[in-house]
Amino acid sequence: EVQLAESGGGLVQPGGSLNLSCAASGFTFSNFAMAWARQGPERGREWVSSINPGGMPTFYQDSVKGRFTISRDNAKNTLYLQLTGLKTEDTGVYYCTRGLDWGSRGQGTQVTVSS
Repeated sequence: EVQLAESGGGLVQPGGSLNLSCAASGFTFSNFAMAWARQGPERGREWVSSINPGGMPTFYQDSVKGRFTISRDNAKNTLYLQLTGLKTEDTGVYYCTRGLDWGSRGQGTQVTVSS
């Protein structure tokens, strides 16, 4: 059974930073591309970033390029997303997924950007 557990969200001011993590279990993590998606009050559900099994290449939605960095540690079965230069429109629940399988997501972690 695929299990994904996101953590690291919180409340930050505009311009702030957060580091999200996603612990994976129930499948061979190193064999799969992984992704981050978010669901926010203004923009609905959208894919944010993805990373191939070996760590490259990576892909980013235009609105987060240069601000977010995706990475993974296959030895630890963990996916990461570093968020910097946060904007209010980045507010939402962030989910990690196995590939682009929305159904595989965990419970999510809330990111709130507000002054």
